[in-house]
Amino acid sequence: MNAEEILFEAEERMDGAVQHLAGELSGLRSGRASPSLVDKLKVAAYGVDTPLAQLAQIGCPEPRQILIKPFDPSILKDIEKALMASDLGLNPNSDGKVLRLNLPPLSEERRKQLAKVVKDNGEKANIAVRNVRRDANKGADAAKEGKELTIDDCERLKKEIQELTNAHEAKIKAHVDKKTADLMEV
Repeated sequence: MNAEEILFEAEERMDGAVQHLAGELSGLRSGRASPSLVDKLKVAAYGVDTPLAQLAQIGCPEPRQILIKPFDPSILKDIEKALMASDLGLNPNSDGKVLRLNLPPLSEERRKQLAKVVKDNGEKANIAVRNVRRDANKGADAAKEGKELTIDDCERLKKEIQELTNAHEAKIKAHVDKKTADLMEV
């Protein structure tokens, strides 16, 4: 494996860790309504578990309300059952055509718990990025041993890998800080 391949693979894997974190954080409930809270929720419709986003239009007409309008009104009850069974703790209000989810404000204690979850998820993402760095450095050492890289090229590659790691850790910190700030808003 040459230096460019090692660097490219490391960057792809680090990007994957950051994207995974972003997905995890978007599913955490802050004080505001967001379609991402429910769009991955599985609904047993037509005999198959399907993500809600594929069955309905999801919007936020107000800061503390999610509006779910099914493409097929006959599955409204299935969506309602899935929402009740989920761990969101929200009761859907139905008018026969759409579902409304009103999000109550979070208590201070719950905000602190969620902030801790955000921090833990950020640390897991940092660990994943550092594991990628370790693997990339091992690849660089193996290329040096196999005479594919010179000693100087190997050191230069390790420096680039470290810069890549630092950049991705900064992205992770930005995601964690933003979500924590959203949670702590009143």
